[in-house]
Amino acid sequence: MNSPIDPPPHSPSGRKRFAWAVTGSGHYLAECMELAMRLPDVDFFLSAAAEEVLPLYGYRVETLREQYRVFRDKTASSVPVGMLYEGVYHTVVIAPATSNTVAKCAFGISDTLPTNMLAQAGKLGIPSLVFACDTEPVVITRSPRDWVELRPRNIEFENLERLRGIDFCRVSDTFAQLEASLDHRLAELSLTWNASSF
Repeated sequence: MNSPIDPPPHSPSGRKRFAWAVTGSGHYLAECMELAMRLPDVDFFLSAAAEEVLPLYGYRVETLREQYRVFRDKTASSVPVGMLYEGVYHTVVIAPATSNTVAKCAFGISDTLPTNMLAQAGKLGIPSLVFACDTEPVVITRSPRDWVELRPRNIEFENLERLRGIDFCRVSDTFAQLEASLDHRLAELSLTWNASSF
């Protein structure tokens, strides 16, 4: 049986890290994973849905674990969130974020690993960046087999606006905005992108 916290392949000493949470969305998933892999000192936090979806887009958890610390949603109390209290992370990223995750975060519900990470980060004053999937009247997204046209409902837009008001949370409507927000955050931390990815 797998541990909820997979052992790290390396243990950098004294350096705070990015916590990148992945949900069950395929919207810009490959681009988000590649972007995350360009960050210095990044760990992945996977929802149960992310574990199902990642392999459909060519990302195997076992392969990720060869180079990254990977934390999985295997405990009711989201045990890995405790590392936020220990000062391990300076930034939490949720990308891509499903409409389900956005809704939960917007209403303060924290019953998955990604939603718990955002809630606890906010309570600790740790900045969070969220790349929301349903941000436009028509969203063209890639499914595992084809491209799909989606039309988000009014409730998705209402939840998105509510999320924008959450303390210490910055919402990106586009992938370009997410990249720009990460650029800004790296500059604040006096850090730079890695030259190459996974």
